[in-house]
Order: sequence, then C-alpha cells, then structure tokens
Amino acid sequence: MSISKKLMLAAAAVAPMALSAAAIPAHAQVSGIATAEPTVAIADSNAFKTANQQIATTYKSNLDQARAKEQTRQTLLAQLDTNHDKQVDNAELQKAQQEKSPVLKQVQQIDDEINKLNDPAIKAQAYAIEQIAQKYQVAQDAVVAAKKVNVILSPDSLLYAPDSANITDDLTKQLNATVPSVSIAVPANWQPSRQIMNLQKQIQQIQQIAALRAAQQQQTTQPAKTSPAPKGR
Repeated sequence: MSISKKLMLAAAAVAPMALSAAAIPAHAQVSGIATAEPTVAIADSNAFKTANQQIATTYKSNLDQARAKEQTRQTLLAQLDTNHDKQVDNAELQKAQQEKSPVLKQVQQIDDEINKLNDPAIKAQAYAIEQIAQKYQVAQDAVVAAKKVNVILSPDSLLYAPDSANITDDLTKQLNATVPSVSIAVPANWQPSRQIMNLQKQIQQIQQIAALRAAQQQQTTQPAKTSPAPKGR
C-alpha cells in the first residue's frame, strides 16, 4: 500500500526542534482547525519504540563494532588537530588533503566499515517506519472523525494555537491501537523510498534532540559537589 501524500507533506513541515509527543500536555476536545506533527506521532508510537528495542538486540554485535570503530576514527582524526582544540576545522582538513595525509584514507576506510555495520539496523528501522507510516492515514481519519476536525495544519504555520488544538498525542494513541506492532525482518531486495528515508532522518533528529535535552536536564538536577570542610588543627 502506498504512503499517503498527506502524511509526507505534513511530515516535511515538521520542525527539527520538535519535542516528543510525551512533552505535549493533555488535550481537550478539538473542533474545526487542529495542529499536528505526524513525525512526532510516529516516533512516539509503541510500535516504533518496540521495533527500536528489537533492533538494538538483534543487531547488537554490529552496533557494538560500529561504536568501537567510531572511537578509532576519533583517535585518527585527533592526529589532524594541529591547534589542539579537540576538533578538526576546515583549515586543518584542507591542509591534510593538500599534504595527502594517510590518515584521511584510513578515516574513509573506517567510515565505509561503520556504514556497512550500521546498514542492517538502519534498514530495519526504515522498514518499521514504513509499516507505521502506511497506517498513519487510517489513524488520522479516526482522530479527525472523533475530534470533528476540518483542517490540520503544522504548528509552525500558525502564529498562535492553544494546546487543545494539538492532536499529535491523539494521533500517537490511535497509532498504538491501529498498528500495535511491526516487523523488523526486512524482505529480500527491499529498499526504502526517498520519502521514508527523509522521514527516518527527521525522526532521528527528534531522538537526538530529546536525548540532548534529557542529558542537559540531568546535569541541572544533579546536586552540586561541595568541598569537604577543612579539618581543624
């Protein structure tokens, strides 16, 4: 079954800085115009979360090897950090290219190896996303009927809308009912479409931002370290 163009157009409008649907407050009854973030709804669905857990287990060996090679890659790149600021800028990279540094060839080789190791997991995730996306229109139709929605817009297309107008959380709940689980067993010769690849990138951006914010929040909630009181003489 082909993926609805409505979904893909809406997904393309989702801002990279979108929050997880779990961060959106509970919504009241919506009537008329509503807002939604299809990518967030899919990313927050139980089917997608479960698929990610299964992928992490199934491809654990590959992912562990890829992480180890990434560390090796960073060690190699450190050799190009001539100003010792712990990053390789364009000037340092251009210098290495002009000098035909063997490190660049080694890094490229490791990049190829990392991509090869990650490819099965990435493809499995894309296949899971495709299955959920194929059911999105059914879930959206159910929410539209229940909420009596006439128009759905991206939140970024409006200057203001109350929280009650956002039906993303409702879409996630409906997706949970419509497609409770998906398979990560990729069929032979299956390849993701460009639309699915774009959707996957958007979801990965959402996950990265959520992880970064969670880490920042954890740092701010940790109690400050206090120095021990000096001992008296």
